[in-house]
Amino acid sequence: MPGAERLDRDGAPVSRDTIAAVATAPGRGGIGVVRISGPRVEVIAANVLGALPPAREARFARFRDRHGEPLDEGLALYFPAPHSYTGEPVLELQGHGGPVVLQALLGACLDAGARLAEPGEFTRRAFLEGKLDLAQAEAVADLIDAASREAARAALRSLTGEFSAAISRVVERLIELRTLTEAMLDFPEEELETVHRADAAARLASIRGLLDEVLVKSRQGSLLRSGLQVVLAGRPNVGKSSLLNRLAGEERAIVTPIAGTTRDALRETIHVEGLPLTIVDTAGLREAADMIEALGIERTQRELARADLVLQVEEAGTLPTLAPDLPADIARVVVFNKVDLLPDFRAPAGALAVSAKTGAGLDALKQALLAAAGWSSTGESVFLARERHLRALDRARRHLSAASGELARWELFAEELRLAQAALGEITGEFTADDLLGQIFSRFCIGK
Repeated sequence: MPGAERLDRDGAPVSRDTIAAVATAPGRGGIGVVRISGPRVEVIAANVLGALPPAREARFARFRDRHGEPLDEGLALYFPAPHSYTGEPVLELQGHGGPVVLQALLGACLDAGARLAEPGEFTRRAFLEGKLDLAQAEAVADLIDAASREAARAALRSLTGEFSAAISRVVERLIELRTLTEAMLDFPEEELETVHRADAAARLASIRGLLDEVLVKSRQGSLLRSGLQVVLAGRPNVGKSSLLNRLAGEERAIVTPIAGTTRDALRETIHVEGLPLTIVDTAGLREAADMIEALGIERTQRELARADLVLQVEEAGTLPTLAPDLPADIARVVVFNKVDLLPDFRAPAGALAVSAKTGAGLDALKQALLAAAGWSSTGESVFLARERHLRALDRARRHLSAASGELARWELFAEELRLAQAALGEITGEFTADDLLGQIFSRFCIGK
């Protein structure tokens, strides 16, 4: 209704500055975009373009500074509220992609009444206006930062609402069970309690099954999003650097017959079935021969402490020797290298035999790395979950588990259900503190 006070998703009156930023990546390009959002879009358009363009029509325009001097020419696009990315009036100016031109155009918008946008502020406004929930808003940044096609697809699924819909299905079932439980508490007849106990147990089991499905897909997506750090560890001259080169598909590490050639950690990122693996080559573990090698071994120990997975490299025909030196709580894959020198060699149970020189056994090694990381390439959709999502899902799971033990005490049962719903609400932003919003959106790029 014209003149009515606009409220955001929290019911608070909307009174915001108009923001502007360069929305394209820094550097030179054929096209550059300046984005403006807020109540002063019409005033800024009048100053920079001469008039506000028709809604959702690309119009050629000359961009001018506050003195009326031409800066550039290009296309202007206007999206009226609420049919825009932010839910506010939005103006996009598409000009030439030179840094000087774009900064001059941005300056003209700031002179006309906008202020410079903070990182992620456009997407934060989209969240506050109810255009996106919090999981979808985070998916915007994940899509931009995706390191593989599979990660991009998973991020797009979250952006289009698949992750949120899965969470909503669990929440809807929770609300149904909470409603029935509250009704039973209001009418505590003995025969009703007996019927409800059996029904509640069945409903709770169904909810827990749904949540477990979401959690499995989220853990898989978390691996896809963050990748894994795989540290090569072993004695000098077992072929760690050769194995890195073979996995990377190019000569990244120096390889010589001299023991102790590798002194510093060398990283190379590869993708196996879409999962990013950062392979870290390290100095060989032994008694240091000099100060430089000692520093290299010290760095190896630091890398091992940060590793998600250790690839323990041994030489075919020898016995494993590194077990005491490796962190006990980190998953590892044991591989015997140089089997090309011992054609009849068979790796011990639980280990693999490979040749960095010929490539023999490399496919099996890649599959073993994926299995040790918990990755399962099932072809099913996964959710590109963040650490906070996994923590919230785990909390919800614990509360549902606690609820299963409280079927004889309905007040406690109802409270555990409430806490589980609150944990899930944190994922989509239904229950979210302002400081958490600040942390999330501060990691976005400016202009998004």
